[in-house]
Amino acid sequence: MKNIFEKSVTDEVIARIEKLSPETQPQWGKMGVAQMFAHLSVAYEFVYTDKHKATKATGFKKFMIKLFAKNMVCDEKSYPKNGRTAPEFIITEEKVFADEKARLIEFMNMFNKKENLLLTEKNLILLAH
Repeated sequence: MKNIFEKSVTDEVIARIEKLSPETQPQWGKMGVAQMFAHLSVAYEFVYTDKHKATKATGFKKFMIKLFAKNMVCDEKSYPKNGRTAPEFIITEEKVFADEKARLIEFMNMFNKKENLLLTEKNLILLAH
């Protein structure tokens, strides 16, 4: 499985993003390309911004996350098509392609800077436990 913590993998994903245009049709799902960029940026927003209120899962919610979400997020299998999406990740409003593309690439590049890597790994480890 490719590891997004490796700069070569990040560069490969960014190269794929660069090939997309506003006219690119989705292979599945309802979002346009700009909306998908915004959707992908939400995970980075949780780590790098205060845009989304982070809540610590406790009790039953924590049990359910461990039981279902952890295996899905940390597994090598692809996400199932048209699966349920957490409310924070649902993008319904129209987005500006160039702005969302630049923002996603900026987040991805931040992700691989050494000073951010430990914080990011810590956050991901906390989310997975």
